[in-house]
Amino acid sequence: MAGGAAVAAAGLGAAVATTASAGETSASASSATPSASASSASSPSGEVCYRLTSETTEGPYYIDADKIRKDITEGKEGIPMTLRLKVIDSDRCEPVAKAAVDIWHCDALGLYSGYESSSSGGGGTPPTGTPPTDAPTGAPTGAPPGGGHQEPTDDKRYLRGTQLTDRHGFVEFTTVFPGWYRGRCVHIHTKVHTGGKLTDDGYEGGHTCHTGQLFFAEEAVLDSAKVAPYNTSTTERTTLDEDGIYPGNGAQGGLLKVKYRKGKIEKGVVGSLTLGVDPDATHDGTDL
Repeated sequence: MAGGAAVAAAGLGAAVATTASAGETSASASSATPSASASSASSPSGEVCYRLTSETTEGPYYIDADKIRKDITEGKEGIPMTLRLKVIDSDRCEPVAKAAVDIWHCDALGLYSGYESSSSGGGGTPPTGTPPTDAPTGAPTGAPPGGGHQEPTDDKRYLRGTQLTDRHGFVEFTTVFPGWYRGRCVHIHTKVHTGGKLTDDGYEGGHTCHTGQLFFAEEAVLDSAKVAPYNTSTTERTTLDEDGIYPGNGAQGGLLKVKYRKGKIEKGVVGSLTLGVDPDATHDGTDL
């Protein structure tokens, strides 16, 4: 499934695949998992097992899972992106079906829906050459420190959405490649909920078993900065290595496997990752 999506995005010709994981292993060449963590191992049944994916802070801009949908773009400009995630029980080595997966991220110029007046963006001359060596300090403008939640300031909900995993543990979102804002590298927030159910108001009940962030290798970010509307940003950019939240442990820390056509990133990107979770644990990310 992941391979088919990658071919659709990359088309014919040379493709770029970016990831910083090392020592990646899989049970067999026919494994359907999109990306193994650096610490994966095979079970006797041949399924790939995954250690727990790193927990990170929820951040200030989370809004409860009330938009059950695959396409979260709402017409926002940016590089088309297909995000494919698989949720697996890291102890039992089995896919987690009917888990609710939330994702949310800023737009191409660093703005979060629901928080446009307190999140930060920029426009003007794009970054060029080598990434900055001095990381900007402090949180995004208007954001409380750490994982402190901030109440929404507007009713917009672009680039936010929730889906239930299928029986194989997969969800797939249609979105755009995120931009950046002061103090953080390019990232996507995610939560995994279990034990609840779908209602007319969204996903209700249960608990949050994983709160994390998904990251991008520098090559993909620099390629995105060459095309509109990313190339109008004047906001200082924090690199992956400079970021204070990325744990530096590759796929286990949330580093996506990203594929796109070389020199044609504007045509589309496919990002994939397997999230190893403990379905019975509670990690809401507000105490990190």
